[in-house]
Amino acid sequence: MNEPIGFIGLGSMGAPLASRLLDTGHSLVVHDVRPDALARFAGRDVTVAGSVREVADAASIVLVSLPTPDIVRAVATGPDGLIGGDRIRLYVDLSTTGPIAAREIGGALAARGIGVVDAPVSGGVAGAAVGKLVLMAAGAGPDVAQVLPILANLGQVEVVGEAPGMGQSLKLINNVLSATHMAIVSEAMVLGVKAGLDPEVMLTVLNKGSGRNTSTEERFPKFVLPRTFDNGFSNALMRKDLKLCMEMAEAMQVPMWVGTAVDRLWMQTVLQIGPNENTTTIVKTIEQWAGVEVRGKSAAPRAAAA
Repeated sequence: MNEPIGFIGLGSMGAPLASRLLDTGHSLVVHDVRPDALARFAGRDVTVAGSVREVADAASIVLVSLPTPDIVRAVATGPDGLIGGDRIRLYVDLSTTGPIAAREIGGALAARGIGVVDAPVSGGVAGAAVGKLVLMAAGAGPDVAQVLPILANLGQVEVVGEAPGMGQSLKLINNVLSATHMAIVSEAMVLGVKAGLDPEVMLTVLNKGSGRNTSTEERFPKFVLPRTFDNGFSNALMRKDLKLCMEMAEAMQVPMWVGTAVDRLWMQTVLQIGPNENTTTIVKTIEQWAGVEVRGKSAAPRAAAA
């Protein structure tokens, strides 16, 4: 019987990642602070650990997928964290924590003889479910080699460096680009609708021209025009990633004028639309200011005013 893999954090990304590992023949020792998250795995090849420390006592390789740097720090190096486990020898962070936290955590774990692989992911919930993510892995060569067969079940692994934090740096760069696409397409589409253009015609033309990007090709057709906004990534998490990117840029003295503007717009969206709404709702921030909606023909009718 293969040794189980530890997995901590069964949220919107962690759950499909853990499920994918189970689907590809791995057994898991899992932990999450929420009973409902654990309940989804009832009847599968999992052992539920009562604490983070229990995971580190049961598995030599532990993967984490967690929402914020502070939670990752507590899980990895806190008083009851992975760092004190009897069996753990390799820690893999699939979260987006930023390079500062990754280096701090990596140094603390390395001092206890625990290898660290920094491997944030891109591709969303849909990509996680079918093993079509891109993983930006960084760590010592032997550590990356050891965990590569596991990570390959989750998607395409790109080794981007030999030090923890390098994967995080590239992930933040990826996310600021993704956020910028979504922000500027929101502004452009609202402008077009207010000018009298059909949003479906706009996207058809844009996607045949030089303005196309993932937001015009995927997010607007799938989530904005139908008004479902169910793309699976929250405004709060996007704002967190943008803030981490701005902190990274400031620490390295790299000016990011456009990135700062996008960060400010997402901060407003969190306040105006809500932190737990999905990121495609950023268009609603612009719509409310402009007094129009970017609505496809197949969208459900507007709710009647109270």
